[in-house]
This record gives sequence, structure tokens and C-alpha cells, in this order.
Amino acid sequence: MINISIEDIKKLAKEKGYVVLAHNYQLYDLQQIADFVGDSLQLAQMARKIEMDKILFLGVDFMAEMVKALNIDKKVIVPVRTATCPMANSLEPEMILEAKKKYGAPFVIYVNSTLEAKQYADYLCTSANAVEVVSKIDSDVILFGPDKNLANYVAEKTGKKVIPVPGETGYCYVHNYVTLQQVLRLKNLYPKAKVVVHPEVPKDVRTIADYVGSTSQMEKFVALDESKEFIIVTEKGMVDRLKALYPNKKFYGVNSMLCYNMKKNNLKNVYKALQNDQFEINVEKTQAEKLSYLVQKMLEMSR
Repeated sequence: MINISIEDIKKLAKEKGYVVLAHNYQLYDLQQIADFVGDSLQLAQMARKIEMDKILFLGVDFMAEMVKALNIDKKVIVPVRTATCPMANSLEPEMILEAKKKYGAPFVIYVNSTLEAKQYADYLCTSANAVEVVSKIDSDVILFGPDKNLANYVAEKTGKKVIPVPGETGYCYVHNYVTLQQVLRLKNLYPKAKVVVHPEVPKDVRTIADYVGSTSQMEKFVALDESKEFIIVTEKGMVDRLKALYPNKKFYGVNSMLCYNMKKNNLKNVYKALQNDQFEINVEKTQAEKLSYLVQKMLEMSR
């Protein structure tokens, strides 16, 4: 188990009949193993299109739950049960019910949330389509959770009153704690680089950006933009992803932007997961049906 290589894992996955899906924030070694790399919704939808009925998912728990819920008849395993998302876990079902009772407004839940919490939402969104989804809802007041910074960004873009739930405690620590000074320091080091930030960062960081977008939108932006240098303000795994995709361009990341949970997956435990067909993700059929409904409604609103 000491010298597990990328080739060893690819060979074992093929022998065992698994397709490997990896999130953009995974270690670069694991991105190289994957058959598909993308954001959480992209991967869940990709899983629907593949013919193989066994999936090894490399990300965090809420993402694996979504892959399983949208592919209820397929086997989904993860290398580590404890790879989770503190932001997703910050939004509890009771908070949603209390907010809806207090404000009488529709609840838009960010895809970065637990499957349990999603059961109580009226609408679902991603960081890529949050503005579009909220703009199409017939209400001037919107409840939005769990990310307060994305809620603030949506409010700016739509002009609606967007109330974050759970509020100040709802954020991604990787994005929330990046500072304006850190980004300006990189801008001074690389003056020709365009600043590309995720909408989960605080407002003061977004204000100096040349582009604000999700990881999938970032990928499209750097592909089409004429600039050859970019400062990427999101989890550093995305920098590795972009370097691999566009070797003729330069990408600089913020060193502190590392997700501890995303990095729990590694070559050794991935190999062990394939060997032992562990750990399997299971969801209730009713939960899967509600999520499928929310996803379908979201896609219709995003056309």
C-alpha cells in the first residue's frame, strides 16, 4: 500500500467496473485518475449518462449523496466517510422551516447543502445559475442558504431582498477567509494577470475581480479570454485543473485556500475503496425523488 500509482488505480477501477468522478477541488493526482472532472452538479448529471453501474466518487459527502440520488439504481462508493462540508452542515431543516414561517417567502437552497435540507426547499441553484434562478422567482423577498456571500452576490445582481439562512454562520471557510490584501498582493506580483473569483468570497474581494463565476464558469472564461495570466481565487485544486487544461497560460492561486475535507481522499484510500467496494452511499427513494424534482425545475429555469 506504500507505492500506489495512478496507473495502479486506473487498472483496478477498470477491472472492478467503476467509472471515477472527481470534483475540481480534488488533489491533482486524483483528477488524473478520474474519467470525468467537474463541479458537483456536472458530475451528478454526467453519472446519468454513463452506461456503467458502479461509480467511485471523489469529493465530499453532500456531492456523493447527490450523485446517488440522481442515479438511484447505480452503486456509488467513496474512499472516506468523513469527507464532509461544514457549510453544507450549517443549514439544518429546522432553520428552513422557521425562516419560511417567519418571512413567508420561497426558499432557494444552494446545491452545497445536505440532502436532508434540500427536502424542505422550494428551489435549487448552483453558483453558476443562482442569479438566474432567483431573478425568475415571482417574489421580491427570497430566503437563501446556506452561503451568506453567495446570497449577497445574488442580491446585488437581482435587486431583490435576499435573506441568508442560517445567516452569519453560513459560509465556506475556504472562500470566506480570503482577504482583499492577499489578492492585492498577488495582483502586485502579477500585474498582467486577471483576477477571477468565486461568488462565495466576501464582497470586498469580488469588487476587485475582473470576473466572478463558478468553477465551471471560470474554466470557460479563461479558455476564451485573451489574457495569458490569471489569479484564481477559489480552492487551489482548481488551479491544478486549469494548469492541466491550458498549459499555455499561467495560473496563480491563493496558498491559504485549501479545503481540508476535499484533501482527505488520496491514492491509498482510493485504491483501498476499489479493492473492498467501500464505502457505499445510500439514500432514501423519497429523498431522491424530491432532489430530482428540484434539479429538473432548476434546469428548466436556467434555459
